[in-house]
Amino acid sequence: MKVEAESGTKNKTKNGKSRAMSAAREVAYLALGVALVTVCAWITIPVGAIPVTLQTFAVALVGALFGAVRGLIAVAVYLLMGLIGIPVFSNFNAGVAALLGPTGGYLIGFLFSVVIAGIFSALKIKNHIAKTALLYLGLIFGMAVCYFFGTLWFVTVYNRGSAEAVSVAAATMLCVVPYLLPDAVKLFFAALLGVKLKPYVKFRSKKKCVEDTQPEA
Repeated sequence: MKVEAESGTKNKTKNGKSRAMSAAREVAYLALGVALVTVCAWITIPVGAIPVTLQTFAVALVGALFGAVRGLIAVAVYLLMGLIGIPVFSNFNAGVAALLGPTGGYLIGFLFSVVIAGIFSALKIKNHIAKTALLYLGLIFGMAVCYFFGTLWFVTVYNRGSAEAVSVAAATMLCVVPYLLPDAVKLFFAALLGVKLKPYVKFRSKKKCVEDTQPEA
């Protein structure tokens, strides 16, 4: 009986340490995702109404590596940080005006992009080339959703505060067309890195978590 009790205590201690390490890993990945998006947002090339940054690349890579749910949390935390005044957006911008202004819809649209990236990244495809190609198509689809949402947001917010209305076509030419080629290139590299690095990103499986909570027989 004493041996069994000691064995049970050791198992509980081991499981407790394992869960603590898993939680620490989750927090570390979250921080890494937020940091990656932030740093890439600061790398800016002024073009048109919206600067060209590596932010698109970062959001796609976060979704590809961390999955839909964890990627969504990372991007949501990033947006929340910017909303409360931490200068994490491009050109070190932050605040309500930056996020809820005319171009803020493209930032909020990243929430859709990262979820779609995570969904496509989770598809079980053994062929490396096919998996990369499918992920790339998924990233493009996610970016298209972001473009769509951001452009509708731009038109709505801009027209509310301006005497001269802007059309969807004009907003698309201003806020989307100049960025199509740069974003396509960035998403291509995000797909390559996402497939390459995904096997090295380890999360605790749900099955393992359930096993650790089972009482010893």
